[in-house]
Amino acid sequence: MPSPQPVIAIHNLGHAFGRGEQRKQVLFDIALNIKAGEIVLMTGPSGSGKTTLLTLIGGLRHVQSGSLKFLGQELCGATAEDLVQARRQTGYIFQAHNLHESLTARQNVRMGLEVHPQYSVEKMSMLAAEMLDLVGLGERLDHYPDQLSGGQKQRVAIARALVSRPKLLLADEPTAALDSKTGRDVVTLMQHLAQNQGCTILLVTHDSRILDIADRIVHMEDGVLKHNTPANAVH
Repeated sequence: MPSPQPVIAIHNLGHAFGRGEQRKQVLFDIALNIKAGEIVLMTGPSGSGKTTLLTLIGGLRHVQSGSLKFLGQELCGATAEDLVQARRQTGYIFQAHNLHESLTARQNVRMGLEVHPQYSVEKMSMLAAEMLDLVGLGERLDHYPDQLSGGQKQRVAIARALVSRPKLLLADEPTAALDSKTGRDVVTLMQHLAQNQGCTILLVTHDSRILDIADRIVHMEDGVLKHNTPANAVH
């Protein structure tokens, strides 16, 4: 029986910023496959290219060279509409929760559905409330970000990322601004919700305290993927 196609299949991927004499290569010959339902953590020093790789996988930048397939769709040479389709299948969580201060928790989460034209405003509001309930904020639907703690804000960000039931969750340093207990709680919650939805996770982190949630750890240095290690080998 053939193995199912990976959610992410990357081969010979390169990326550069700038042009001419200002051109700087930031990713070199990246190869990485991620299976459905897998939790992969990416480590490495600042400036090593981790966030650039995340934005390419998520359809936030155009792929310049090599091959990057997301759910079987080649993103190298993809049209703007292809990239929109990729983004619709992807949830994003960033280091800064990136909530809109003028919107309530429910309104912030509803934004995760606004690229999905099939939902009415009423349906979006209902799904946002249900997801906030799942992350333990059912009593705070109408609270604004300045009325929430750091951990609660990150829970809102998780709810926003997962409300559309994406196939892939990309998280960039989601625990960096949180204390160790809150960070652990947030990552455990993310893991639990994503697994319940059959979602694949790629998480960039410097936080050695959360490495145990991974199925696999990859390490990036100077734009090169150096190590690709089963998580149980580093526990």
